[in-house]
Amino acid sequence: MHQTQRQQTADLLKARGLDCALFAFRESVTWLTGFAPPVQTGPNLFSGGPALVWYAGGHFWLIVQDVYADLAAPFAQEADGTLITYATYTIEQPILSVDHLAAALRPLVQDMRSAPRVGVELDWLTARLHRTLTEAAASVEIVPVDGWLAPLRLIKTGEELALLRRNFALCDIGQAAARAATYAGQREIDVWAAAQAAINGAAGCRVPLGNDCVVGYRSPNNIGGWPLDYTIRASDSLIVDLSVVAGGYWSDGCGTYYAGEPTPRQQAIHQVARAALEFGIEQVRPGIAARELDRRIRAFIEQAGYPVYPHHTGHGVGASGHEAPRIVPYNDETLQAGMVIMLEPGIYYPGETGVRLEHGLLVTPDGAEVLTQHDTGW
Repeated sequence: MHQTQRQQTADLLKARGLDCALFAFRESVTWLTGFAPPVQTGPNLFSGGPALVWYAGGHFWLIVQDVYADLAAPFAQEADGTLITYATYTIEQPILSVDHLAAALRPLVQDMRSAPRVGVELDWLTARLHRTLTEAAASVEIVPVDGWLAPLRLIKTGEELALLRRNFALCDIGQAAARAATYAGQREIDVWAAAQAAINGAAGCRVPLGNDCVVGYRSPNNIGGWPLDYTIRASDSLIVDLSVVAGGYWSDGCGTYYAGEPTPRQQAIHQVARAALEFGIEQVRPGIAARELDRRIRAFIEQAGYPVYPHHTGHGVGASGHEAPRIVPYNDETLQAGMVIMLEPGIYYPGETGVRLEHGLLVTPDGAEVLTQHDTGW
């Protein structure tokens, strides 16, 4: 599991003259090991800090709190992996999770004191862990490696694609439930609850879910936001943007639904947004710059005579819900086969109505494969 990712990382560190490294960024840990802690309610209340991955001499150690031992167990079966857990919740003594995590890391670092340089994702390390690291290897040069793995994460492995396909399928189930639940008298939160229940039922477990569920008349912003107590009225539009998070990987997808027959303006902007999305999918191919793809889709909306959306045109997904490549005006990064990206053009009239439609795409050698199957019509 995730052996390709670990080999790529080992090769990268060797090429840059590093014998060992410490990774603390949540996405790095998931990408390297497959371990993904539940995120429904944020970090565990008794955690001593982030899950850590220590690398030395071709071997990887995953350090997690004891309550996550079962979730991390598959990594312990890997030939190049060792699982270390530390004590957290107990009624026998005070909660000392911070101390226990530091104690779990200390001997690994001390064993590598002869290494001249150690790579560390410093941006994600707690002050206590940083102190433990520097005290345990006082003579070692610490090299910041934040962002080093991001380029490697761009091209998805077959294992990652299987996870993403599953999550996109769950997202489609949620969109179908949201469409069916959109009618006059419902509230935003009612539609959201229907989508989440359908996803949980299909997955057979509780699945974390983001992003937006907003009725068109929300003011001053009807582009995005958590579902609230807003009632859906006859002919209102409802933007439902769902991200399913399962197995440490994110899906995404957006539809816009109507309580009854959409108004002439809603029909018009929906048709343009759908055509812009289809046009954008046709433009996707290896070698096109993200900023050029962004420009073409924005121009499509503008040339149709409608206000251009103020958000990104799209973004990558994987171990994070928003990762490279960002489809935005400044980004010169070019698309490559194997990337998974989202495209999501929209048209908005604040306080009145709006539409956003979004599909997930696998960039292929000669174009794009659409990974989401939800209906983008009205």
